Amino acid sequence: MRIAIVNDLKLAVEVLRRAVATIPGATIAWIAEDGKQAVEKCAQDRPDIILMDMLMPVMNGVEATRRIMAKTPCPILVVTATVEGNSSKVFEALGAGALDAVETPGLGAGGVVERAEPLIRKVQAIRMIASSQNASAEPGFHFDAIPIQTPVPTPPMVAIGASTGGPMALALVLKALPRPIPWPIVIVQHVDLQFAPGLASWLTAESGHTVRVAKAGETLRGGSTLLAATNDHLLLDASGRLTYSHHPKDAVFRPSVDVFFESLTSPMVARGVAVVLTGMGRDGAVGMGRLRKAGWHTIAQDKASSVVWGMPGACVEAGAAIEVLNTGDIGGAIVNAMARKGAGNG
Repeated sequence: MRIAIVNDLKLAVEVLRRAVATIPGATIAWIAEDGKQAVEKCAQDRPDIILMDMLMPVMNGVEATRRIMAKTPCPILVVTATVEGNSSKVFEALGAGALDAVETPGLGAGGVVERAEPLIRKVQAIRMIASSQNASAEPGFHFDAIPIQTPVPTPPMVAIGASTGGPMALALVLKALPRPIPWPIVIVQHVDLQFAPGLASWLTAESGHTVRVAKAGETLRGGSTLLAATNDHLLLDASGRLTYSHHPKDAVFRPSVDVFFESLTSPMVARGVAVVLTGMGRDGAVGMGRLRKAGWHTIAQDKASSVVWGMPGACVEAGAAIEVLNTGDIGGAIVNAMARKGAGNG
């Protein structure tokens, strides 16, 4: 696995170089000091993964991500010094096609790299995701290990899964929905727990709807738009409440769209709308297929409007999607489908 580093700070480059050295089978492809260099180098030598900084001279990481994904797409992991200071740019980069984001590791006494575990874990996950693009399911993931839940009656809801390019797509879909939204919405976006609160705030500002992180133990209510907010899986439990679970441990994506969708298949859960937006990998395809069989209306984003058509494409390939729509048409389709199901204020 060849990894490129894009960062203008020599200390950060050295820390990342040392972190990469601890990953089995990983080598440094090249190093760029700014986004413009990264775009040029990627065009000449496409690596397996790019570790992209956000704030750089000449060209920042958002624009570099946008150009690379348009011309020579490859997996990009945003690596930023601080979550709080760069959150808006991080979500712009995720909307432009970056897979995920993580804080830059530190350098401790004796030159020992500290806090590198999240970076290493995400690099390894991206490698697994990339290798599974042509597989029938995410590697090592077994749905039989997930118990079918039997929740108490719940109001009709909209369940949305997204990954690469998801923030922008989510903002567009939410913006097209009525104010106030008459039904519950639950979003599973592949993003690290450190960035989830910021993403909720960003989506609130971009869409005009209040989005907040989902708390364990809360029930579904009309007008609430909730975002999965930990590195565990969001589920609807047997009491009809949202909860987080570490299982299944072998799921590549944390949180997993498939795991959440699976928890909605009980006959006691009112049939609503399930949506899978742009994203790398196949997360959501199996769960959406089961929701369609259970009577849900299912929508996949189309290829033309997707940054990466992996996740929605897998849904279409599996026959899980009833509709395949451009991002701009999904909001209206949700409204129409929920109206046909008689969903009003919850």
